[in-house]
Amino acid sequence: MPERPVPHGWGFGENLAGRVSETLAGLIRPGRPRLLSKFGPSETEVRANLAGQASADAALALQEARTEAESVDVSTTPVPQDLTAAAFFDVDNTMVQGASIIHFARGLAARDYFTKSDLAEFAWQQVKFRVTGKENSDDVASGREKALSFVAGRSTAELARLGEEIYDEIIADKIWPGTRALAQMHLDAGQQVWLVTATPVELANVIAERLGLTGALGTVAESEDGVFTGRLVGDILHGLGKAHAVRALAIREGLNLKRCTAYSDSHNDVPMLSLVGTPVAVNPDADLRELAKTRGWEIRDFRTARKAARIGVPTALALGAAGGALAAALGRRRDSAA
Repeated sequence: MPERPVPHGWGFGENLAGRVSETLAGLIRPGRPRLLSKFGPSETEVRANLAGQASADAALALQEARTEAESVDVSTTPVPQDLTAAAFFDVDNTMVQGASIIHFARGLAARDYFTKSDLAEFAWQQVKFRVTGKENSDDVASGREKALSFVAGRSTAELARLGEEIYDEIIADKIWPGTRALAQMHLDAGQQVWLVTATPVELANVIAERLGLTGALGTVAESEDGVFTGRLVGDILHGLGKAHAVRALAIREGLNLKRCTAYSDSHNDVPMLSLVGTPVAVNPDADLRELAKTRGWEIRDFRTARKAARIGVPTALALGAAGGALAAALGRRRDSAA
């Protein structure tokens, strides 16, 4: 496999965001602001694809950097039992209770990085998210603007350091035990386990590290010489962007998507769930629950103490030789983290 050099200073997408904007500006037809051509993809679709590609680049670079930093001796590290299968986990309300970016915002507010009014807005978005279980496009756009205004001019190393502190202070206690157990079953089966989230990739990578997962696919903010420029590469990793990121990673890692599993709580992640052989709805919103029932997808709900509902054939989550143990574990009762 060819080397994947880690960009200097984690300069993911250096200058790419600017070139993307210029390219889009030159391609968008007058009077048709959302279409690049009559039969071509929309600007949103192009940005989602760019976000996915950039996320895969950043995820693999961070993974390689972590391996080098930990001085892992490959000769003594057990070879994964299953090299062509992997599991992909959404983060917000799937792996973590609530929205991870809002938890990070709380930690940043405590360090005077945000104003009280900013924190109040984040809190309101969290209330809506927790009550409805759905993401609002306006909230996503607002969150993107605030995130970019915060990181502009700051170093990537600073964001990673703050992410570690805030994870330990706030997020560690908000991991769903049931979902964490599912991830561990995949790891025990020798499979890669990746987080896939709209949260900035540096912060998502912190969560993955703390949980002992393979890595994370997240939103990539452009940086130059280790300093954020205040622009995104493509767009927030959301909806279709997540599917592009998973597909790009699968190609580079030699994964067979039909043998992969994806977990999410949101109907917005249907593109990612539909991409793999085994989609699983975890703590699903109403729309995803209905779709999962219609398509016969597995459903896991860790929000109450009741036994998780089981939808679909019992063997849907079999993982080869280790499948028996995993299928048994998936049937166990998991209590809410409260």
